[in-house]
Amino acid sequence: QVQLVESGGGLVQPGESLRLSCAASGSIVSLYVMGWYRQGPGKQRELVATIGSAGNTNYADSVKGRFTISRDNAKNGVNLQMNSLKPEDTAVYYCNAKPPPWVADTVSWGQGTQVTVSS
Repeated sequence: QVQLVESGGGLVQPGESLRLSCAASGSIVSLYVMGWYRQGPGKQRELVATIGSAGNTNYADSVKGRFTISRDNAKNGVNLQMNSLKPEDTAVYYCNAKPPPWVADTVSWGQGTQVTVSS
């Protein structure tokens, strides 16, 4: 199973930016669908963004135009650039790796990194 470690979370003010990184080990994830999910206080975990092996991306409506997901194949991972942050973006952000059907592996999750947006 792939091991995922997130980094880059922190406390920022509304309107500021953060860049989250996720580093994978155990397998090369260039063919995996990589994603970021988040879970805010008292809320269910929700999709933020995903990126396929071909670079195709998908975003939650709430983050479109503000967040950008990208692969970092040199580091075997994925990044999430978050701009114009809002208080409602406050959550624990989790990295996710979904293997392609022909790979004998399971979906993996990181331990999460806290993002707090507050003035």
